[in-house]
Amino acid sequence: MLSLTTLLVVVGIFILSGIKILNEYERGVIFRLGRAIGTKGPGIIFVIPFIDKMVRISLRTVVLDVPPQDVITKDNISVKVNAVIYFRVMDPQKSVLEVEDYLYATSQLSQTTLRSVLGQSELDELLSSRDKINEHLQSILDQQTDSWGIKVSNVEVKHIDLPKEMQRAMAKQAEAERERRAKIISSDAELQASYKLSEAAGVIATHPVAIQLRYLQTLSEIAVENNTTTIFPVPIDLLNGMFNKKQN
Repeated sequence: MLSLTTLLVVVGIFILSGIKILNEYERGVIFRLGRAIGTKGPGIIFVIPFIDKMVRISLRTVVLDVPPQDVITKDNISVKVNAVIYFRVMDPQKSVLEVEDYLYATSQLSQTTLRSVLGQSELDELLSSRDKINEHLQSILDQQTDSWGIKVSNVEVKHIDLPKEMQRAMAKQAEAERERRAKIISSDAELQASYKLSEAAGVIATHPVAIQLRYLQTLSEIAVENNTTTIFPVPIDLLNGMFNKKQN
């Protein structure tokens, strides 16, 4: 009777040791005597103890932070760039059979690809066309990790650290650009004003009385201000008219 009880206990332990529970986001790659026989899960699965071996693989999206990389751009400017990569395992069996450690392999591949791609771009392109560079990085990484059963869904260049000398140079360039735009706007305004003055001169030329009306209007505008002393020019034509009347 004792031997039967012992046998039942051993069988129970044997069965229980072979029961595995996999979460909804997990899959188990099963090896039987060293050979891959497929993928199981999620839920409760059974593996034969001492014969089968299970490797758990998570199917959730992995957020991989690429450490800062020293990059020399195409126009010979040294910068530090870091990025973040989003990927997930699409084929658990390939991620186990085709690469020893898919997390480490993806991390190293991301670093070398980041340096290679950014080294082929100029600094202005890095700063202004970041979306285009992100798409290019994502395409390269996705193609190279496809044989590992991995899908790279997104790559984002997070930060570009410029040398202080380059920051000062870019600040001066931006200030010069703002001054250039201000001068262009001012010159355009002067040009438009000259056109309007030319039109006004044409109107005054056809109606000489208009210059006197404009003169009187200017005096009234000056008088609005609380000035104790007002100095204003007197048109020669107006004085000539007054002198001619006195002589007559």
